[in-house]
Amino acid sequence: MTNPFDREDGVFLVLVNEQGQHSLWPSFASIPDGWEKVFGEDTRNACIDYIQTHWQDLRPLNLRKEPALAHENTE
Repeated sequence: MTNPFDREDGVFLVLVNEQGQHSLWPSFASIPDGWEKVFGEDTRNACIDYIQTHWQDLRPLNLRKEPALAHENTE
């Protein structure tokens, strides 16, 4: 059986959670709690292109904000 995430001919969504993390998601599967659709339905390649364009910093949002907070506390 083929993994539905690996199907080149599949139809996909791009999901994002509150931490700004993105996920490629098969369109037939229910969207899990805590995630929302931001792109698709589209091809696997189109969804991967969307993720690569819109998710440049792979750290969760809370970790992306930490350096700014640390800098503010030293002043």
